[in-house]
Amino acid sequence: MSNKTVDLTEGPIFKQLLRLALPIIGTSMMQMAYNLTDMLWLGRVGSDAVSSVGAAGFYVWLGMSLLLITRVGAEISVSQSLGQKNTELATRYARHALIIAGILSFVVMVFVLLFTTPLIHIFKFSSLEINANAVSYLRIVAVGFLFTFVNPTFQGVYNGMGNSKSPFYYLLIGLGLNIILDPIFIFGFLFIPAMGVSGAALATVVAQAAVFLIFMLRFVWLKEMMDPNFLRFKWNRKITQRIFKLGFPVALESSLFAIFALILARLITQWGDLPIAIQSVGAQLEALSWMTSSGFATALGSFVGQNYGARKWERIRKGYFITIGIGVALGVLVTFVFIFGGKGIFGLFFNEPQAVAMGVVYLNILAVSQVFMILEIITRGAFNGLGKTIPPSIIGIVFTGLRVPVGWMLSLPKILGMVGVWWAISLSSVVKGLVSMTWFIMVVNQLNDKSSIDL
Repeated sequence: MSNKTVDLTEGPIFKQLLRLALPIIGTSMMQMAYNLTDMLWLGRVGSDAVSSVGAAGFYVWLGMSLLLITRVGAEISVSQSLGQKNTELATRYARHALIIAGILSFVVMVFVLLFTTPLIHIFKFSSLEINANAVSYLRIVAVGFLFTFVNPTFQGVYNGMGNSKSPFYYLLIGLGLNIILDPIFIFGFLFIPAMGVSGAALATVVAQAAVFLIFMLRFVWLKEMMDPNFLRFKWNRKITQRIFKLGFPVALESSLFAIFALILARLITQWGDLPIAIQSVGAQLEALSWMTSSGFATALGSFVGQNYGARKWERIRKGYFITIGIGVALGVLVTFVFIFGGKGIFGLFFNEPQAVAMGVVYLNILAVSQVFMILEIITRGAFNGLGKTIPPSIIGIVFTGLRVPVGWMLSLPKILGMVGVWWAISLSSVVKGLVSMTWFIMVVNQLNDKSSIDL
């Protein structure tokens, strides 16, 4: 086992969580930066271009949701195996997760390429140009799904082994490449023609492919974390079943989340195409708190996983409440920024006054739920570390699903109109945060030395 593997069952809890979380947060921020870079440059083209990417992005989101099966399965199974000091089992889980990720990526790619046009037409945009650009963007991005979807599984393996720094550096290279290529491909440079929305898609694919090649070189060829030795791979039904058992509830919830978001987006298009652009940019801005808290949640999941494998229940409790304290502080900060900085933030993305004004309203509504959204995300990470992925998925599916009828009701002309959809999103996050935390505290209080470890 490489000396890059970190033992999270001993030592100062806060320091370990922070050291593991910061690179994960940086990695998450880089994913957000990919999207924000596209939005910033395409915003200069016009809000229609942003709407096109926003529509196509829903299907990328769905694909990423499906591949959470292998990422989450790898993070939990690898960390718990290492907590039991079983490095051979950890290696087998990593091999299986990566191979399954490759297969799923190919299946999603073929499906999207076959049905690109009808998928985009679900939005029923009034502009033919938005439809055409969205179709073009989705087709190009789909070609690179192997890279886009397998990279997170590599990252999950590294996180499960307590090494979050290496994926951060590899993804940093991809981000730098994307930042350079975006304006070149969108607006053209020298012999490279201006490709607009298609150029943004191509830049993303090239950057993700570069990261994939780095992971292959470092993990497979140089064996920096373990010796994966794929030639030794033998399909194991129990390992495959456990990966799906751990990852499927999370993937199902995330997929349904994307579907519910698609329904809400379709609902809101009755007020025109601009609200879709606002939601697309607003979602990237909310990612500041979402991805930061997800970084701590992933770190907490690896921490809890190793300590669960080592049967150290008190460290699990302390780690959870330390992370919750960090999350609340983060949520308060983001709430303040959303309330008082909305106009300046949206002014970076849009030149149209109407778009900026609508963006300010959107951020003010989201500000209500930031602390509670973070509580839900961090608690999800703790549940994942225990291998109990079903409770947070139930909470997510039920209350996110309620956004659709509640959003429809609140958006009626006699109630709140368009902003009713946004209020339904925000208020559901408040409920999810409170229910998640209550449920986890009940579960963790039941942990004792007789708890079973099903590996």
